[in-house]
Amino acid sequence: MARSPQPINAFPVFMRVAGRVVVVVGEGDEALAKARLMAQTSAALRIVAAQPSPGLAAWAIEAGVEILRVAYEPSLIEGAALAFAASGDEAFDRRIADDARRLGVPVNAVDRPDCCDFFTPALVNRAPVVVAVGTEGAGPVLAQMIRARIDQMLSPALGPLASLAATIRESVERLLPKGAARRVFWADFFAGAPARAMEVGHADEARAAAAELLARRQAVAGHVALVGAGPGAEDLITLRAQRLLLQADVIVHDALVPEAVVALGRRDAERIAVGKRKGCHSKTQSEINELLVSLARDGRQVVRLKSGDPLVFGRAGEEMQALRDAGISFEIVPGVTAALAAAADFELPLTLRGVSSSLVFTTGHDLRGEALPDWARLAISGATVAVYMGRSVAADVAGRLVEAGLSPDTAVAVVENASLPHRRLLHGTLADLPSLAGRDDLRGPVMSIIGDAVAGADFRRSAPLAAGVGPMPVAARSPEGVGA
Repeated sequence: MARSPQPINAFPVFMRVAGRVVVVVGEGDEALAKARLMAQTSAALRIVAAQPSPGLAAWAIEAGVEILRVAYEPSLIEGAALAFAASGDEAFDRRIADDARRLGVPVNAVDRPDCCDFFTPALVNRAPVVVAVGTEGAGPVLAQMIRARIDQMLSPALGPLASLAATIRESVERLLPKGAARRVFWADFFAGAPARAMEVGHADEARAAAAELLARRQAVAGHVALVGAGPGAEDLITLRAQRLLLQADVIVHDALVPEAVVALGRRDAERIAVGKRKGCHSKTQSEINELLVSLARDGRQVVRLKSGDPLVFGRAGEEMQALRDAGISFEIVPGVTAALAAAADFELPLTLRGVSSSLVFTTGHDLRGEALPDWARLAISGATVAVYMGRSVAADVAGRLVEAGLSPDTAVAVVENASLPHRRLLHGTLADLPSLAGRDDLRGPVMSIIGDAVAGADFRRSAPLAAGVGPMPVAARSPEGVGA
């Protein structure tokens, strides 16, 4: 499984404060900062400061905010939507926080995370579009740095454009069916003619462009994307794959695709598990083919999410043929296949100048036949061989290759759960490979890489594949470098 994200201790929400009382208690810079923040809202701001600083007093006059020049008492925050303890005095702020909790008022104590029910984020304000960046109080400066980057990305016209979208939302929901048709309309709205007109300040033209876009609405045809999810780590998925996941109505995924990758799609997307694990098939391939065709014929935007690369042992050929026969449009999005991730984990050159200039991907299952497959002959002549799903056939792979003439001393690298934090690396030789079948402790997907180029790997983080195997030497790097 992929690494789980760190749990969120402060869940981000947007609270309605329009017309509601928000109280800031404090007299100096801390209170001024929170007052300025809340002045961006439509809340009824109340400042409690017996002796406000000149800066706070001047700002309040300019902003039209009343300061209650009285000593603090709990009744002043009773019934408030939010309260800020911003006195700068730790004991006083803790007292305010205790009072707020007793009165059921969410409280923020400035620079005292342990006293906070909520944290104020760094805001990018394009109202009604607001981007909030929070660090649970751990790094306010970091939040401001992130806010500055986002601020540069978003046009000042985004707010008026979003306001225009709100005025036509009801019409869009009435005229366009839920799902792909609406998403296509909104994508064209926010990236097309209405957005361009608003960018130059022509609000009337933007409204007219939106009306024209809605008038020429049309049904959206179903589409299937066969997407490579990569070897497991969610940050190895491609940008195109991530974009398609965010557009998908349905995500049809294999068992080996981690939840962290599936979760990159929209929360409201339907998720259908059709996983195939050894000895446990939830759907036959023909059922999967029929499902993809049926979903697309219903006008759905479908992502068929496959572990690794869809064209490498992913049975994409059968799915593509079914989609072609049904006249369904589809596309292929490559992914990082497990052999490449395993090699990266081992810092292993799959091709090495003067040693190996070819690479073979195989499952090894075809070694059980009488005829020696062509790739086995390539291995004997120096190719690097990457064996997928090969734990149970490890003895067959090793035996047939040795019979065919490959030296038993040929280097072997084995990776379980390639690319993931809990991956396991094992090393040995071809003679040690049969022991892989008896390793019941290996429960994740296993990749074996065989060949002379494997000797160029870094074995310092790997364990012996078989009992009695010592550490492999770290190969000397060629001054000419690696690559083919």
